[in-house]
Amino acid sequence: MMNMLLVEDNLRLQDGLKLGFEATGEIQVIAACITGEAAVDFCFTHEPPQVILMDVALAGPMNGIEAAIAIRREFPRLPIVFYSIQDDDAYYRAFLHARILSHYAYVRKSNYLLPEMLLPLLKDAIAGRSYVDPEIETRVQQVRHRDEHAPMDWLEPNEQVVAQMIAAGMTNEQIAGRLGFRDKRTISRINGQIYTAWGLDSTATDEKVARTRAALIVQMGQLIEWDTDGNAFVLNERGEQVAWQPF
Repeated sequence: MMNMLLVEDNLRLQDGLKLGFEATGEIQVIAACITGEAAVDFCFTHEPPQVILMDVALAGPMNGIEAAIAIRREFPRLPIVFYSIQDDDAYYRAFLHARILSHYAYVRKSNYLLPEMLLPLLKDAIAGRSYVDPEIETRVQQVRHRDEHAPMDWLEPNEQVVAQMIAAGMTNEQIAGRLGFRDKRTISRINGQIYTAWGLDSTATDEKVARTRAALIVQMGQLIEWDTDGNAFVLNERGEQVAWQPF
């Protein structure tokens, strides 16, 4: 029998899923959480489950994808099946940035709501196979294509101005003076918002590195993503992620 962590903030649905899974005789729900933070804490303080069924939109500040990223830092191939009714670009964008490449599925609740429909996906994830619902795959690719070719559209107007000035080589003091801010810390906060919007905060712990990468994105007019080893990636014409070759 497989043991599973269930992460679902709708308590009525949570109860129904627990009963349904356990009725199959193949799944034991060892714990149920309503927040991503609770799911992360459970995995770090208990023996990790064999698989996680994770709602994407959750009650706390951390969504399911962010929780999965935190969990997989410690347990890189822990199988996770995401399901969601959300159709917000932000979730598809978060999924892209998560770089979850194996041992997962991502499906719509409306297509896979019953436990007996989710069971094959859970088994596949445990076996190392991955699956994305075609409806979600279409939306993910739409968001990816749009974002890759218009990274400035991710930013608020004031952030776009600051990003352009960063790309021009201006310091925070110079940007603050040009924009009429007395305190350069205002610019530091805006910089942080830019780094977060472009996913630079998760791979660049040094502000100077994040600043340089932001400048490159502005100059190239294309989103560039870096992994934790400093390797840079972009999408090619076929929507495939490839190594970025600047020269």
